[in-house]
Amino acid sequence: MRSTENNLRVRRVELRDKNAFLELYKECYKGLEEYAYTRNREIRSYFRWLLSRDSEGFLIVELLSDSRPIGFIMVDTNWFSPFELEKVGEIHEVFVLPEYRNRGVGKMLMEKGLEYAVKKNRKVAELWVGSKNHSAKKFYKKLGFEEKNGFGKWIRMRKKIV
Repeated sequence: MRSTENNLRVRRVELRDKNAFLELYKECYKGLEEYAYTRNREIRSYFRWLLSRDSEGFLIVELLSDSRPIGFIMVDTNWFSPFELEKVGEIHEVFVLPEYRNRGVGKMLMEKGLEYAVKKNRKVAELWVGSKNHSAKKFYKKLGFEEKNGFGKWIRMRKKIV
C-alpha cells in the first residue's frame, strides 16, 4: 500500500485523451457494467460531454516515467443541484486503474477536484454512486461524503467543502 503520488503528474484533460479515457473507463468499470456505458460510441460521446461541461475540472493522472494514464476525475462546477438549490461541485466521474488503487491516487484526485470546486466558490460537492458499489461508497465516506437520498440504482452523496 505504498503511495505513488511522487511519481505522478496531474493535468487537464484534452481532446487527445479520448482513447485513454475509453480504455481506462472500460477497465475500471469491469464488474460494474450496470452503472456504466458499455459501447465505445457511448463512452466517446460521454467523454465529449464531460469535456464540454467544465474542461478545467476534467483531470487526468499519469505516471511520470512514461506518461501512461492511470486515472481520471471530472468535477463540474457549472452543475446546478436541484437538491442543494445552487451550483455545486458535481463529481461526474472518478476512476483509477485497479492496480493503482489503495495507493492514494484516488484520494489525491478527489483532493485536486475538490480544491478546484472551492476555487470556483462552490460550498458543496456531490456525486452519485451505484447502490451496490460498496467499495466506492466506503471510499467516499472515508473522504467525508454522506449518503443522502437514492433514485433507482443510484445513491446521492454530498460533502460540505467550505
